[in-house]
Amino acid sequence: MSEDKEPVTIKKYANRRLYNTGTSTYVTLEDLAAMVKNGEDFVVYDAKTGEDITRSVLAQIIFEQENKEGQSLLPITFLRQLIRFYGDSMQMLVPRFLEASIESLSKEQGKFREQMAQAFGVGAFGPLEDQVRRNMEMFEKTFAMFAPFARGQTKPSDKPQGSSSEMDELKRQLDEMQKRLDKLGKE
Repeated sequence: MSEDKEPVTIKKYANRRLYNTGTSTYVTLEDLAAMVKNGEDFVVYDAKTGEDITRSVLAQIIFEQENKEGQSLLPITFLRQLIRFYGDSMQMLVPRFLEASIESLSKEQGKFREQMAQAFGVGAFGPLEDQVRRNMEMFEKTFAMFAPFARGQTKPSDKPQGSSSEMDELKRQLDEMQKRLDKLGKE
């Protein structure tokens, strides 16, 4: 997002309508999602109280995107782990870690796209698979670092983090991704 311009002010009214003060028009959550994708910065205020509700509106956009067919980005295991961090002593570290992780992923996005183009151009997925594998290993190691004692503190009804069923699920998801990539490469 651009840091040299003031963010656009969006006001949310009691009737749930969103008003873009920069363009003097009503906007939808889809419009705000497009603004984010275009790198436009905005702040959302409750029109009545003046309270900054940007976080909840962004979360609502994510919720809407996650509910679209084929748009899901957040794996269930990730969401469960994220919920576990609420109220935990590690809670204050999670936002910074997630910011750093997504910033790193964004920086690598160009490399990912280049590897995808090369992979589809020659029909080989080796470099892409290696990158995905390295990223998964990094995320697993990092989350283990955030909850080093959680493995021994599970309830009898809970499965430990990193259990074989979770690993099997991750492997299944990786296999599905590979199948999709193979199918796209054949098209």
